[in-house]
Amino acid sequence: MLLENKQVAIIGGGMGGLILARLLQLQNIKVKVYERDLNSKVRVQGSPLDLHEDSGLIAMEKANLLNEFYKNIRPNASKARIVNQNFELKFDEHTIQKTASKKIANANQDSLQDISKPRPEIDRSELRAILLNSLLAETIVWNSQFLSMEKEKEGWRLFFKNETSAYADLVIGADGASSKIRSYLSDQKPLYSGITMIEGTIYNAKENAPKLFEFSNGGKVLAIGNEQNIMYGTKGDGSLMFLLSSKIPENWITENDLDFKDNQKIFDWFIAFYPNWSPEWHELFLSKELHFIPRPQFYFPQNQSWETQDNLTIIGDAAHRMPPFAGKGANLAMLDAVELADFLTNNQSSDLKTAISFFEKQMLARAAAALENTLKNGEQLHASNALEKLLSLFSKSV
Repeated sequence: MLLENKQVAIIGGGMGGLILARLLQLQNIKVKVYERDLNSKVRVQGSPLDLHEDSGLIAMEKANLLNEFYKNIRPNASKARIVNQNFELKFDEHTIQKTASKKIANANQDSLQDISKPRPEIDRSELRAILLNSLLAETIVWNSQFLSMEKEKEGWRLFFKNETSAYADLVIGADGASSKIRSYLSDQKPLYSGITMIEGTIYNAKENAPKLFEFSNGGKVLAIGNEQNIMYGTKGDGSLMFLLSSKIPENWITENDLDFKDNQKIFDWFIAFYPNWSPEWHELFLSKELHFIPRPQFYFPQNQSWETQDNLTIIGDAAHRMPPFAGKGANLAMLDAVELADFLTNNQSSDLKTAISFFEKQMLARAAAALENTLKNGEQLHASNALEKLLSLFSKSV
């Protein structure tokens, strides 16, 4: 076996890193996950995840965790209500019985068809807990923010912010869109998509945003108008997460000194930048328990490549960062984990470099296709006819 008597280090304890650790441990591989969070109790940000049949669900099945996953899904979370900028309801999945196996007409011609597919959703915190609980004790090394690494023997010496270090024969970067591991493989910089999202989280949303909370009915709401989007949904912890999505020049936020710790300034920005949107949306900005994060959408180019190494590779957003307009980010990371684990343990390659090379070629080809799809989605969702297009696709999917 290629990894016999070798130590594997996974940098990053997101969904891709954790599922990879689980799959390697099922093959009795020695693996450690180095995670920057202080412990497992740190609040998990982000919207619920919908796992796809061709990726995320495959990963959960390979990890023998599919039953545990289905015990923790939120059935209503995947159901969408579509409204216009005036908060007028145009489509409601809560009142429609959706058939998962039904095909959408001309699916190959419409990238937006991905958005309208029914998929089981789960809170990120629940999925992360399932994966953490599946690992051997002491697999996760908490409070280990990666700083740098240097060659040692046949592998790497890793250095962390807490002034500790560790040796690994094989390092796998699963440290997200701002990966520090990636720089040891590639110096290619991400490209700006032309779209920026502002993420907001309202805690205790039933009290702090009661009308929007009730309207969501435990699912998600998509609002489209004036070539802009507002998307929001509730989570099992009672919070509400929303995204404001618009075409904004890359440096607009810094040039206009938009302070994301000043909620009133963000509200003022919304009033100015979303001038024709209904006052019902103002409830998003009235809570004192409110937190904002700017998320300009970048991506790595479709034709990216790097020289394969025999002791280092990357998966997920670290390898193929892209906007979220097809919901593929976490799913692709989990599928990367499945395929990398297989290449490393199936005994079909003569050495680690060959195994990693096969994996990287397959991963990058798949990511290029997904990127094309998500960029097309982003354009369509911010087009003048976006609402009509989305309504048509959702109607065809039921």
